[in-house]
Amino acid sequence: MPDVRCEHLVVSGDHFIDGRRVASTETMAVHSPIDGARLGRVSAAGSDEVEAAVGAAARAFPEWAALGPAGRGRILRRLAALIERDVESLALVETINNGSLLEASRLRVMKRAALNIRFFADLAERLHVAEWETPASKAHNRVAFDPAGVTALVTPWNAPLMLATWKVGPALAAGNTLVLKPAEWTPLTASMLADLSVEAGLPPGVLNVVQGTGEQAGAALVSHPGVRRISFTGSPDTARLIGSAAAANLTPCSFELGGKSPLIVCEDADIDLALSTAAGQYDNAGQVCLAGTRLLVERSVEDAFLELFHRFTDEHVLGDPRDDATTVSPLIHPDHLARVEGFVERARANGDEEYVRREGDRLFVTVRSNTTLEFR
Repeated sequence: MPDVRCEHLVVSGDHFIDGRRVASTETMAVHSPIDGARLGRVSAAGSDEVEAAVGAAARAFPEWAALGPAGRGRILRRLAALIERDVESLALVETINNGSLLEASRLRVMKRAALNIRFFADLAERLHVAEWETPASKAHNRVAFDPAGVTALVTPWNAPLMLATWKVGPALAAGNTLVLKPAEWTPLTASMLADLSVEAGLPPGVLNVVQGTGEQAGAALVSHPGVRRISFTGSPDTARLIGSAAAANLTPCSFELGGKSPLIVCEDADIDLALSTAAGQYDNAGQVCLAGTRLLVERSVEDAFLELFHRFTDEHVLGDPRDDATTVSPLIHPDHLARVEGFVERARANGDEEYVRREGDRLFVTVRSNTTLEFR
């Protein structure tokens, strides 16, 4: 049985299928972006493990759906309470696995994960069947909220557990059963969630977790004919592949593909607010779908804005995310670092001005575009 160690905590590296741990012949390494250390290995799923997980979810579906919103809600609220109980351990494992700030995870992110589960349990109980008559056509009308069946949930690496609960919560509250595939770089807190589901009383097969790459586990899951709904958060390129695979089975998909929004600062803006917002885009090393990807500043306030912006960003402290003094933590993976460096290289190639300063082993780069924007 492969296990992963995060300081004093040990996390199961096996899949969770039909209420029990299942190992695979194939495994994959899990690393920490903090120092690049290998934390351990986890089982890597292929088509056989996905088949078993979808089958387990399908068998568990009738009983789980029959519980109704109130019956499911009682179990989900227990799950939310268990997440709150284990905030410290969940936060530590998340930080070691994906490099996010421990303080933020402990104080906000993990608590939000519990809130997500509880919110959707409450919402499901407030959705009532509506019925009415249409006298002219002598028709009886009825609108109900019925579960769909087995759902495939594919989650990203930037806030693994919290974003998983955005999918797990509504899927389970609605009466669906599920197969959760976490991002291959960050599978650990999904494994911990599986253990908490047992303690909360979820019947076997209601929540299944399979680990693996998108090319193997992910592809087998989203193309499976037994899957009735797919929810994916990640890149547009992967979403296109999922959409194509799902089309063969006419499986409805829900995609959340991040944002590319600019932060626009006009000369009549509240500059202090704009500056603090701009500096805040470095939250989670900028790996947040809500973060602006660029600043568009009106020429008349550009110089003053940049001068003050550098003061705000200079207050950031790069370091170990387990240190409360750190405000900017490592990027998730060397592949992602190369992608971010590519942004700077493309700016250089476009002839944009670059301002570089070095402090010890830290490099700060600001790119000023030659593009002129006209505000009307």
